[in-house]
Amino acid sequence: MSDNKNLWVIVETNQEGKAVNVGLELMNPGRRMADAIGEKLYAVIIGSGVDKAKEEVKEYGVDGIITIDNEVYKDYNTEVYTDAIEKLVKKHNPNIILIGATNLGRDLGPRIAARLHTGLTADCTELDIDTETKDVRWTRPAFGGNLMAMILCPEHRPQMGTVRPGVFKKEAVGAKDEIDIIDEDITFDGEVRTKILDFIPREEGEEVDLVGAEFIVSGGRGLGDPKNFSIIKDLADALGGTVGSSRAAVDAGWISHSHQVGQSGKTVGPRIYIAVGISGAIQHLAGINAADTVIAINKDPEAPIFARADYGIVGDLFEVVPKLTEAINKRKAQ
Repeated sequence: MSDNKNLWVIVETNQEGKAVNVGLELMNPGRRMADAIGEKLYAVIIGSGVDKAKEEVKEYGVDGIITIDNEVYKDYNTEVYTDAIEKLVKKHNPNIILIGATNLGRDLGPRIAARLHTGLTADCTELDIDTETKDVRWTRPAFGGNLMAMILCPEHRPQMGTVRPGVFKKEAVGAKDEIDIIDEDITFDGEVRTKILDFIPREEGEEVDLVGAEFIVSGGRGLGDPKNFSIIKDLADALGGTVGSSRAAVDAGWISHSHQVGQSGKTVGPRIYIAVGISGAIQHLAGINAADTVIAINKDPEAPIFARADYGIVGDLFEVVPKLTEAINKRKAQ
């Protein structure tokens, strides 16, 4: 284990060859932990035509960039990508690997961990590190989100974890004067047994961009009826924001799962998050941990959401929310 050094962030790319946001978000905790233990931060990019992503990650304070650029990696394939990263790890011996908990990351992470005979902590919401042992303290919701568990991997390297998008903020700190660029020539030796034949885009309106939203107004069971989400939408529209919801509202069939914020929904980090009629279960709070400002509107002064809120309004949401919407619209009209 003494041979394992440096922290890697696996940077996923999109169809245009640009870095997916979560990879850039992970540079923030990656830089902090690497500095704490006196090691280097590397971005690892695999794909076909990765120059755009390569230039993007330079602005996030990386010490080095490792790339594999080959046509065989154009479309994600579990077997092919696992083979590539396994070869990289065995050559360079990283200490820590961070992966975004996207559909790709959730598929890839366990396969790599199994291949390398190490542990994987999935869906982390907090990251810290012991500067003496260099053990990462991975924190994630456990037992249905009813408590937060801290997990260590002291006996195996590399230490691996997936982190949900939106947990950390993107913070471009500028490129270092000297960046170690390693372009690896790795190809897949076996037969590619599965291939993507076509991409079918989602229909417009089917997906909700909660992760990228600056303003989110979420409604919960306190709305009492699905039709009352109209007042949530009115306030969101006034702010130029997005409609979110609690799991309880989704489970009740009041709104689609694409709007759900929380452990089993989306982890978000908006400038302002307004929780309307949401009690504040730990699963929901885990999803809004990265929000800059939280405003809670609830008639129950003992609701757990107020413990997380920066501002709280105790009152009838059917009176408070329309007045708030009206005030914002008047301010915009001035």
